[in-house]
Amino acid sequence: MILEVSDLTVAYGRVEALRGVSLNVPAGGIVTVIGSNGAGKTTLLSAISGLVRRRSGEILYEGRPLPAAPHRVVAAGIVQVPEGRRVFSTLTVEENLLMGAFLRRPAEVRERREEVYELFPVLRDRKSQFAGTLSGGEQQMLAIGRALMSRPKVILLDEPSLGLAPKVVTQVFELIKAINAGGVTIVLVEQNARKALVTADYAYVLQNGRVTLQGPAAELADDPAVVAAYLGGRRE
Repeated sequence: MILEVSDLTVAYGRVEALRGVSLNVPAGGIVTVIGSNGAGKTTLLSAISGLVRRRSGEILYEGRPLPAAPHRVVAAGIVQVPEGRRVFSTLTVEENLLMGAFLRRPAEVRERREEVYELFPVLRDRKSQFAGTLSGGEQQMLAIGRALMSRPKVILLDEPSLGLAPKVVTQVFELIKAINAGGVTIVLVEQNARKALVTADYAYVLQNGRVTLQGPAAELADDPAVVAAYLGGRRE
């Protein structure tokens, strides 16, 4: 396993957002975490990336304890793409990409920038455009591209389909598969459970800060409880 989370508890004051959460992420896989709003999905990603403090529990990365400081997590090879994209709206597309490569040497940055432009041709076309003027789908591509600039081994994706048109959602999930095929492990938090379960290898259901179900994504897509709660009561 490239990433192992064991008995993780995170609290905001007296409110426990995560209560004894454990999950395993195999190298090269796509693991999704689904659940309703407030279930603790974003907190889980933020705890892994060091943005929120753990009350208890352990996170191992490549068999060793993961550093708690966010910049050390990035240096180790784990990058989070936040919910809502959060690009730097007053910087250009290219400047946004460069912000994701602050730990890399100049030669690496140039090489990686070209690789990102190959993956996202629209970003090359818009490289001198302010990020705030991009469409929602283009901003999502930019946020993912910015994360890729650090050459991560693991990407934590938080609600990549949020607020996007259905056609763009399909494009984004195709890109997620392409990134994974290139060797990047992905942890996907997503409210579009149908898309997430089709895309992922393994899935966890998070409810009220606890893991209530887990298993191969294809099996969970047929689980009656998952179908009723997250797939609109319909199997496909």
